[in-house]
Amino acid sequence: MKTIITISRQFGAGGHEIGEQVANHFNIRFLDKELLTRAAKESGFCEEMIYTHDERPTNSFLYNLVMDTYSFGYNAAHFVDMPISHKVFLAQFDTIKKFADEGPCVIMGRCADYALSGRKNCVHIFIYGSEEEKTKFVCEKYNVDAVKAKEMCIKTDKQRQSYYNYYSSKKWGRADSYDLCINSSVLGTAGTVRLIAQYIEDFENK
Repeated sequence: MKTIITISRQFGAGGHEIGEQVANHFNIRFLDKELLTRAAKESGFCEEMIYTHDERPTNSFLYNLVMDTYSFGYNAAHFVDMPISHKVFLAQFDTIKKFADEGPCVIMGRCADYALSGRKNCVHIFIYGSEEEKTKFVCEKYNVDAVKAKEMCIKTDKQRQSYYNYYSSKKWGRADSYDLCINSSVLGTAGTVRLIAQYIEDFENK
């Protein structure tokens, strides 16, 4: 096994659970929040700041200016005038590349497909679902009603789309941005995991 798998996902489509099970299937590392912890440790940013900006671009000049007073690390001249959100993105970008250099893994979101573009040992996947199934999933996972669940889906996907479209040269959720797009509402978690596993096995044996 030598493939790096990146997974972008709509909120409520079960991407985290699917990614985790794919990693277990191939006995490789699953990287989600662990990526943020390492990015904080190696960049010098506090972990709270990394989490605050995780997949949430901000264009507020004042906010970036204030937050910048708390930053340290990445202090080379060309970083000094850069907004804090950009610095955090670069810290994650570097960490994604380091994890990929260390061996096969599953990396969740955070423009990982863009960070690793050009590498031939990567498969980039997008997981989406029907509004009905995503709402049901979020209701059960977060113990909220359907109205709140739909709001969470819309808000989170807008954040992820804005982040991806802002920092990458591709479009979030568009088929030509990925190698494989799967509707998890059709196959369910287990079926989606099987499909991805088969795709990766075929990819490795091509």
